[in-house]
Amino acid sequence: MKSGGNMQHKFSRTELLIGPSGQEKLQQSSVMIFGIGGVGSFTVEALARAGIGHLILVDFDDICLTNINRQLHALHSTVGEAKVEVMKRRIQEINPSAKVEAFKEFYSVTDADRFLDSNLSYVVDAIDTVSSKVSLAKECLLRGIPFISSMGAGNRLTAENYRVADLSKTSGDPLAKAMRKLLRKEGITKGVKVVFSPDLPLTPFTSDEDCSTNCICPGGDAPCAVKRQIPGSISFVPSVVGLLIAGEVIRDLLNNSTTAQV
Repeated sequence: MKSGGNMQHKFSRTELLIGPSGQEKLQQSSVMIFGIGGVGSFTVEALARAGIGHLILVDFDDICLTNINRQLHALHSTVGEAKVEVMKRRIQEINPSAKVEAFKEFYSVTDADRFLDSNLSYVVDAIDTVSSKVSLAKECLLRGIPFISSMGAGNRLTAENYRVADLSKTSGDPLAKAMRKLLRKEGITKGVKVVFSPDLPLTPFTSDEDCSTNCICPGGDAPCAVKRQIPGSISFVPSVVGLLIAGEVIRDLLNNSTTAQV
């Protein structure tokens, strides 16, 4: 994807900020995103609109009616479809020249060798399973793959205090605390970049009608969520986290300044 002179193209405004060489760098980059939900869908959208040339989407879930309040791909018309496939179609509408791979799979600790390789420019963790998050962080560090992880985005009504930091510098986030503890057992005490908020999560209202027992999405015969405790969520918090992650990924790719430490 090269441009010359004053010819207008879909990334003209971005190129004014980063130059033709920067745009070419993004086009040649390969980013894998694990988790295409509230955070991940906005991360993917921003990366696609910045011109990332190769996007790999990994998520086992289908779109549920309760996703509509915060997930970019969730519409009444897409309920019941695979998140990765809907997001793939969206990316191809944004940038038809991008290479998009979609894996409707759940990442577990046994999948690192299959998913992670040296050709990746960056890995984004936007999943909510602690063991999988810890595995991704550890394996990316060991392989020298630039990595960033989303901490908690649920049970919050404020987004202005989210920031990028090393996991070792986080506070107030129960998910970050759990990850620090488990990574410490692996001998990892620094070098894991995250987006977090120091604001303590709120306690959600309880209801007899929750998605784990009563929500049957069209096209399926089982509840769309099977979680013991479902967090509350709102439109503007996961989106902010996702966009902060995308910005950090893009700046790192342009600066080539990310280093892994174990």
